[in-house]
Amino acid sequence: MPQDLDRLIAKSVRDIPDFPQPGVVFKDITTLLADPEVFGAVVAAIADRHRGATVDHVVGLEARGFILAAPIALALGAAFVPVRKSGKLPSDTLSATYDLEYGTATVEMHTDAIAPGGRVLIVDDVLATGGTGRAAVDLVRRAGGTVVGFSVLMELAFLQGREKLADVELHALSVV
Repeated sequence: MPQDLDRLIAKSVRDIPDFPQPGVVFKDITTLLADPEVFGAVVAAIADRHRGATVDHVVGLEARGFILAAPIALALGAAFVPVRKSGKLPSDTLSATYDLEYGTATVEMHTDAIAPGGRVLIVDDVLATGGTGRAAVDLVRRAGGTVVGFSVLMELAFLQGREKLADVELHALSVV
């Protein structure tokens, strides 16, 4: 694993101004995903951080969180659970609505995705305002799971999303 992962992440993620709307600077991770060394180092760093704990499920947040969470779940020998936008899952769901930095949204998770008492790591690419993360924590708890950690590739500290997740162990590989 590269020694200066934070520097590699910063170099590998590009900013897209005014996307998806004016005033928002979108963090595009596709350039990071295109570099197998950096992508692999990110997956390894998050998985290694949680390797000592029992993790039954790794929840990935739509959509870019899926890309990181699935290989982390495999590395930990855990099940992958998607949290998706409303109306995208085919079976019975739990839902939560939250505020984004540029609007509102609803996410869902299958009601049977996490067994009561299941130990859950939540993974996403970017922590911004914390709304999506808060919704995911609430869904896991409503399903009877225990959140054992919340890991992100990048935290946008100026948006103070960490405050909405004060009741979970939060880890960011890079903070900007």
